[in-house]
Amino acid sequence: MLEQLIAYDKELFLFLNGMGTEQFDGFWMYITHKLGALPLYLLLLILLYKRLGIKQTLLAIVLIALLIASTDQLANLFKFGFERWRPCYDEEIRDSVRLVKSGCGGKYGYFSAHAASSMALAVFIGLLLKQYYRFVLLVMVVWAVFVGYSRIYIGVHFPGDVLTGFVIGTLLATLLYKVFLKLKTKKSLIILLGTLLCKVFLKLKTKNS
Repeated sequence: MLEQLIAYDKELFLFLNGMGTEQFDGFWMYITHKLGALPLYLLLLILLYKRLGIKQTLLAIVLIALLIASTDQLANLFKFGFERWRPCYDEEIRDSVRLVKSGCGGKYGYFSAHAASSMALAVFIGLLLKQYYRFVLLVMVVWAVFVGYSRIYIGVHFPGDVLTGFVIGTLLATLLYKVFLKLKTKKSLIILLGTLLCKVFLKLKTKNS
C-alpha cells in the first residue's frame, strides 16, 4: 500500500513538474523565495497592529516566531527520520526531473518546511484577521498553496512532501491560535513580552561588544 502511494506520488510529481516552462520559471522562483512574500508580511503586520493593538500584535509576533521555529525543526526531524530522497536525488526519476533552481538542496525532502511554514502563517494570521476582513483567510491559504506548488514546480519536493507540510502547518497554527486566545487578555502579558525583548536585546548587545 505504501509503495503504491509513493509510486503515485512520483507519477503526479513528474506530471506537475513537467508542465513547467522557461517562460514562468522566474515567477515561480520568486514565489518560492523566502523573501518573496516580504511585502505581504509587512502589510499583514500593519493590519495586525491596526486591528489588535500593540500588546496583542507583540503576542502574535512571538507566537509566529514560535510557529516558524516549530515547523522548521519538525521538518528536520521528519527528514532525517524518514530519509526520503528529494526528487532531484531519487535515482528512479532524477533524470526526468526539471530542476529550475541552481542546486537541489539537502538530500531529504519529507516533509516540505516551506509548505508547512507558509500554511502555518496563512492559517494563523488568517484566523487572527478573519473577523475584520472577510476573505483574508481564503486569500492567505491560496497564497500558501502557491508556495507549496512552487516547490514541486522547481523540482525539489514531491506532492506528498507538500501536502504533509500543509497538514502539519495547519495543525500547529490552529494550536497556537488557541494559545493566542487564552493569552491575549492576560494583564501581565506586556510585561512578559517586554522582558523577553529586553533579554534578546541584551544578548545581542553582549555578543556585538
